[in-house]
Amino acid sequence: MIKSQLLTAYVAFFFVTAAALCFSAQADTLSEIKQRGYLRCGITESGAGFSYINAKGERAGFEIEHCKTLAAAIFGKFKVDYIMATPQTAFTLLQSGGIDVFPSGATWSFLRDASLGLDFAGVYFLDGQGFMVRKKTGVKQVADLDGATICVMQGTTLEQNLADYFDGKSLRYSLITFADTDKALEAYQADRCDAVTMHRSALAARGAGMHDRDQHVILAEVISNEPQGPMVRQGDARWRDIVLWAFNVRVAAEEHGVTQANVEEMRRNSPNREVQRMLGRYGKFGEAIGLSNEWAYDIIRLVGNYEDIWNRNLAPIGLERGPNRLFKDGGLMFALPFR
Repeated sequence: MIKSQLLTAYVAFFFVTAAALCFSAQADTLSEIKQRGYLRCGITESGAGFSYINAKGERAGFEIEHCKTLAAAIFGKFKVDYIMATPQTAFTLLQSGGIDVFPSGATWSFLRDASLGLDFAGVYFLDGQGFMVRKKTGVKQVADLDGATICVMQGTTLEQNLADYFDGKSLRYSLITFADTDKALEAYQADRCDAVTMHRSALAARGAGMHDRDQHVILAEVISNEPQGPMVRQGDARWRDIVLWAFNVRVAAEEHGVTQANVEEMRRNSPNREVQRMLGRYGKFGEAIGLSNEWAYDIIRLVGNYEDIWNRNLAPIGLERGPNRLFKDGGLMFALPFR
């Protein structure tokens, strides 16, 4: 019995020690990335404007710009390996070390933050769950969907949001679930449901490719708040700081009028001390997180500010900024200060 207990204790010690060593080995993500020579960035296939293959055969879109932002901060160039993920596999990939960051639009919720062993690194996009319906149905608001059949992607917060909202309003509905957004949209187009629900940004992106897009409408009403941000593994504070501040650079640059087009001139001539600190003219803000002091300058030079990125990717699919406008312009986006 004693030998058995000792063996059990040794086995437990072995696994705890192995887990600690594994965690320790993964705790310095920046060093791993530099040694590897490229960033492993998790992306989804989320459609026009967000993540897609452009006419040149290149990865493009809002999500891709996030990966490029981090690569620019670390290397001063786009050294990225794009790892395809789905909403069902992304968290596991990140937990296991298969990717360094998942910046592709996960909603910051309590359970995701508290139970996955992952951390959010700020909010870069404010979205909401909405509905697409056929114009000929005459549906003008969500209440008009009482008794409707609704297509939705399974395994996400979309199902729970839908149940919470319809139950709270005493509205009846039937649900058809699908493994991914494309299948849900295909079913909607095939008249298997009266409406399809997903984030309004996804409806705009996916809907852009519909052959009869003008016969459908995205309802103005939203049933949830979806603050989205990049995710990293817990236990590496420096890497979380890098991701948070790299994304913050883009908003700060827009606030201060620094764009991809004028960053060289602003770096030389701006009298604004905060701009000078951000662009590496004063202080050692890069060294403080293990990067070059030109890291923020490289982000703006190679990727641009938040407005540059929006206009390049999301404005062409008709997505209005809404709450993603700067705070001073009536939105909710504001930058943390460089001081």
